[in-house]
Amino acid sequence: MIVLLASLPFYPLVSFLVLIAFGKKLSWQLAAIISVSSIALTVLVSAILLFELSASQNQVLTVNLWHWFDLTNQMGTSEVNMRFYLDGLSAVMISVVTGVGFLIHLFAAIYMKTDANFSRFMAYMNLFIVAMLILVLADNLVLLYLGWEGVGLCSFLLIGFWYQEKSNILAARKAFIVTRIGDTSMVIGLLLLFNTFGELNIKAVTTLAQQGHNLAAGSSPVSSAEQANDIYWIALLLLGGAVGKSAQLPLQTWLPDAMAGPTPVSALIHAATMVTVGVYLIARMHGIFLLVPEVMNYVAWLGASTLLLAGVAALAQTDIKRVLAYSTMSQIGYMMLALGAGAWSAGVFHLMTHAFFKALLFLTAGAVIYALHHQQNLFKMGGLFKKLPFETSLFVVGLICLMALPGTSGFFSKEAIIAQLWSSSTAGPMLWWCAILGALLTSIYSCRLFFLAFLGTARFSENTHPEKSTLLRSALIVLALLSLFGGLIPLDLTLVFSTVIQTPLAQLIEPTWLHTVAIITPFIGILFSWFYFKNYRLSPLKGTKHNIQPSKGKFVVFCRQGLGFDACYNALLVKPYQWLAQINKHDIFDQIIMLNAGYVNLWHDSLIFVQNGSLRWYLAAFGLAIMLLLGVSLL
Repeated sequence: MIVLLASLPFYPLVSFLVLIAFGKKLSWQLAAIISVSSIALTVLVSAILLFELSASQNQVLTVNLWHWFDLTNQMGTSEVNMRFYLDGLSAVMISVVTGVGFLIHLFAAIYMKTDANFSRFMAYMNLFIVAMLILVLADNLVLLYLGWEGVGLCSFLLIGFWYQEKSNILAARKAFIVTRIGDTSMVIGLLLLFNTFGELNIKAVTTLAQQGHNLAAGSSPVSSAEQANDIYWIALLLLGGAVGKSAQLPLQTWLPDAMAGPTPVSALIHAATMVTVGVYLIARMHGIFLLVPEVMNYVAWLGASTLLLAGVAALAQTDIKRVLAYSTMSQIGYMMLALGAGAWSAGVFHLMTHAFFKALLFLTAGAVIYALHHQQNLFKMGGLFKKLPFETSLFVVGLICLMALPGTSGFFSKEAIIAQLWSSSTAGPMLWWCAILGALLTSIYSCRLFFLAFLGTARFSENTHPEKSTLLRSALIVLALLSLFGGLIPLDLTLVFSTVIQTPLAQLIEPTWLHTVAIITPFIGILFSWFYFKNYRLSPLKGTKHNIQPSKGKFVVFCRQGLGFDACYNALLVKPYQWLAQINKHDIFDQIIMLNAGYVNLWHDSLIFVQNGSLRWYLAAFGLAIMLLLGVSLL
């Protein structure tokens, strides 16, 4: 089992190296087999590891690959090893990364078949899986950070994959820069954590944090005010890293623009990999966050604010993929809200179910876009229920799971979160109402999306040409089954979160009507949408023109543009930076660089003068050089 755990990231890594080295010489079929089969092997190995993990006594598997380096401070020396650690939490993550990742790879192999750079695309997808596996299996925060930066690099490469268009490059650059802000916060947090505990091993840090709590006297959770202050800032800085990668306020602006990449990229980033790592980081470091309830309260409020903001923005979008992008942002907000409320298992449970139905939604949207000749505008769709019945049926499955209708996987996970908010000491009734309002918004924008795209009259003139590949459709069907029944998967994280500190303070008595309201909220949204958006779902009368246009009202446009965050950052940060760069472009550093350029230019001009293309001059110079060498040798 140790060998299997060590080899888990090896298969996609080998596939990446082969595709990068020989990609241009490989046929589509061979490149697809190499890339998809490598992920299939990781799925098989993951399944074996999960079976062995459940059978082990302490439900932990570890493997030490090699010693990396040592870190030293005033508290002593700490070893940093290439070491993998598999427990219940990382088991959930590798299941999602490899399982959902395999289905996305299978879909991508067909979807991207005609792309000239297919091998390069699949290589980047494989590398993304490698980085995620390293991240979730790392037993220390240095190795975790290696995977953390790896997914950032892969997201840049995949979002800007079609680099021929400037907008794609700008989107990739934006994602890279915005997430770097969160990464900087995380690095500072790791340095402070090492300075405080003298350790970067995750289990050791959690143990030390728990000991600090147990040794506390009175109401203080740590032994000294100085250490309490350090732990507060550590948690806050780690939250900054999580906010950047998981696209939460105020670093959420990169996620909608990430739709510039191919649709399988959107599914991979939004469902199984990058946006979930912030949730994973907080869940993995829960021992630190439990010592600072104030920061847990910040986490809860950030999650609630993001899920509401994203829900409002989704209501105004005209691009089908951007609606789903804001939906992802909102659902990650639910996970953050759960973690902030101390509902650790519920947050991870929703991470898993969300991966199923959001991958289904993105891939089905990709199939619809492909059938409509790459049309993504909702207002240029309509009537697809009759033209694309297979895609429509699966999209409906994804939407009912997203809306958390009873019986679906989304219902079980979202209800598990909402059920723990009211009585939580770090959440409370107000955040419970925020979650309910978020559920209402989710059902409304989901219905709007469905009515615009699949009901009413077709608002396009081209014939649809759906992809009928058996492999592609099989991937979608499996995702649909997981979306419907994934909530029945047993998820026992008791041992992972056994250090959870139960705080009896502020435990409120729950009213009896809470669960009823939570269950009927999506149906209220559906009923409201049925009447409010009836113009989108009804076909026009004979002889009347049916031309639906998106609203151009100022508030709607404001919401469509992400509630003004991009404009605000552009005015406060981007333009001042560009102005400073413009007025400072002739500084001493620039002059040094220009001097070097001038030196190269001088040699360039000299070589042009000598190499004039005349053979007579070349022969004469050759003869003179021989005579000069003979003269020197004779002397």
